Amino acid sequence: MKDGNEIQGNLIGGEWLPDGDCRPNVNPSDTRDIIGFFACADRTAVDQAVHAARSAFPAWAAAGPQVRHDLLDAVGTELLARKEEIGRLLAREEGKTLPEAMGETIRAGQVFKFFAGEALRVAGDAQQSVRPGIDVAVTREPVGVIALITPWNFPIAIPAWKIAPALAYGNCVVLKPAELTPGCAHVIAQLLHKHGCPAGVFNLVMGPGSVLGDALVSHPGIDAVSFTGSAATGSRIAATCGTLRRKVQLEMGGKNPMVVMDDADLQNAVQACLNGAFFSTGQRCTASSRLIVQKGIHDAFVERLGREMRALRVGDALQPDTQIGPVVDQRQLDSNLAYVELARSEAAEVLGGERLELDKPGFYQAPALFLNTTNDARINREEIFGPCASVIRVEDFDEALAIANDTEFGLSAGICTGSLKHASEFRRRVEAGMVMVNLPTAGVDYHVPFGGRKGSSFGPREQGRYAAEFYTVVKTAYQLA
Repeated sequence: MKDGNEIQGNLIGGEWLPDGDCRPNVNPSDTRDIIGFFACADRTAVDQAVHAARSAFPAWAAAGPQVRHDLLDAVGTELLARKEEIGRLLAREEGKTLPEAMGETIRAGQVFKFFAGEALRVAGDAQQSVRPGIDVAVTREPVGVIALITPWNFPIAIPAWKIAPALAYGNCVVLKPAELTPGCAHVIAQLLHKHGCPAGVFNLVMGPGSVLGDALVSHPGIDAVSFTGSAATGSRIAATCGTLRRKVQLEMGGKNPMVVMDDADLQNAVQACLNGAFFSTGQRCTASSRLIVQKGIHDAFVERLGREMRALRVGDALQPDTQIGPVVDQRQLDSNLAYVELARSEAAEVLGGERLELDKPGFYQAPALFLNTTNDARINREEIFGPCASVIRVEDFDEALAIANDTEFGLSAGICTGSLKHASEFRRRVEAGMVMVNLPTAGVDYHVPFGGRKGSSFGPREQGRYAAEFYTVVKTAYQLA
């Protein structure tokens, strides 16, 4: 993708279609920097994309594993080779620091290469029937046409971990990326097109979710929907898919606890919380937003975490000394600042959190720490999705665990402790899909399942071999021997 006034089009049926309406892609580190102009699709374009996918599905489903492997492997290889260039684009459009952006690009490449391998390993099962002379074969087949709706906070990794398994298992795809960050999704579309993806197998429609989301989810030509985004939108999608009896996979955020016990290594605990709460500007569904700290270590922990938080360098995502980039846009910044004021109204002591005016016009906010909070406060019930974290003081492990579980979400949870007993008990009893011991709550590998419980996730897991549960259907066939 090149900067300039040329409209970057939607990819439908193997053709780039620059629709009349378009949206500028603005750099949140410097709002004077326009990365490019991206076409906005409408309902007609969605219908065309779904029709193209349906038309392409029979041939792609029958194409065989080698063809799928070669396509995904080629895309993964190029993503890794161009990690600096694409990482720079990601940093410009989302605001993630350049090292984080390059790391995310590498992860996207690894995901494509992992599922290239999985395309060759779609396993079945041959069994003997309980009836003599009858053979039983259990096989996996593609679901059909899948709508993928992805968020702005991981604009290349999340599309990758949805697109790659969908194609690996023989499905066709219509992708709608977040309106704020279309550039990275457009790069993936370019690479798939360049490396010979058959027309209609992958389709890209860009534009506002309010227009395209419902059109995709309710389209009669869609067989399954995978969505990552807000809980409210996810609930609406689940209701629609339930009515239409189609498969659905939802990732919807978190209010993740990090427990710090008295026996924790103080410096390790501070670094884990600093990373989990504030890196990526706190714009991660796995961020540590509730720091549940035992009373004996509380004061020392708060003093050191507050000092190191205030020392974090907020700035342009492309500058080498920046540790925290900007918030993604004005709307998100306004929401974050409103939560800072809410924390004060709920009697929390607030460290940091103010709007920052730097040498470039951007959406900058100092990271915020809310002290002396209780778990029933709104700031501890609602996902803020910014560089804000609360500290909750507790007496002992049992109270810490109870508060960790006292939330409608259940994505990621962590504990910092030197006790094997506490670590093992926490892993067993915490109500979360992913558990970290002496590690930040954010950050998982590309080859293992990702997902949560309760209001965080619904449907089969993403990533790793578990992705087959969503992107395939199981067929049991009997045959007289």
